Amino acid sequence: MIPRQESALIDGPAGKLELSISTAHTDILRPAARGLALVAHPHPQHGGTMDNKVAQTLAKTFALLGYHAVRFNFRGVGRSEGSFDEGHGETEDALAALAYAQQRYGPGPAVLAGFSFGAYVQTRVAQACSPERVVLVGPAVSRFEAAPVPSNTLV
Repeated sequence: MIPRQESALIDGPAGKLELSISTAHTDILRPAARGLALVAHPHPQHGGTMDNKVAQTLAKTFALLGYHAVRFNFRGVGRSEGSFDEGHGETEDALAALAYAQQRYGPGPAVLAGFSFGAYVQTRVAQACSPERVVLVGPAVSRFEAAPVPSNTLV
């Protein structure tokens, strides 16, 4: 089953923010979504986008597990406006995408997931909210100082 995809362009802290949403897979055994998953991509200055294959795989997996999966392009990537901000502005971008998703789907459980630079950003986002879970794939800890994460984080 391939999750249904939607695109959105929302107001972000540095201008428009481009999102892609994979709607949760539901069926008779799971008639409602379990929550939402916010997926962050690799470093914008090294070719990272929300269309990165790892980010796409994370989103598809979460959608199949019953989460509305939201990928987004950090500022200055794709149709997102603004310019790279060393992780500070990118954290604001992630929080804006999360706020949009929670407004749209409700304040249910949220999972934060990221790959490389996106994993670093999600450690910062986790400090500002109470995620159900944090999933960090190949976190860029040699280049960036990750914030402390919840004890149930998957690395």
